Amino acid sequence: MTALLVALAGGLGATGRYALESWLRPRTSTRLPWPLLLVNVSGSFALGFATGVLADDRTLLVIGSGLLGGYTTFSGASVDVAERWERGEWRGAVLSAVLMLTASLLAAMLGLTLGRG
Repeated sequence: MTALLVALAGGLGATGRYALESWLRPRTSTRLPWPLLLVNVSGSFALGFATGVLADDRTLLVIGSGLLGGYTTFSGASVDVAERWERGEWRGAVLSAVLMLTASLLAAMLGLTLGRG
């Protein structure tokens, strides 16, 4: 039953990411992947918060691995950086990688702190 809930939650998370990125993409500059950054930072915050608040491992598994695992995308960020690098956009690639990692890590730490507080 847990595996089914994780799968369903993952589908919801992926659908949410698709909807948000589709809505944001035409409204943002193409210099940095702002929709991707927003998805990963907000997902990192949400997982940190959920980890701080939830005591039930099964619920955290469904929300963390399922919903937020489907919502966030490390692979999408990695491919974005790799494509920039291939095109010779080294500064943009490095900036994107550092910004994505730093902002996501800080968001996770903030979420965890607020969830535990």
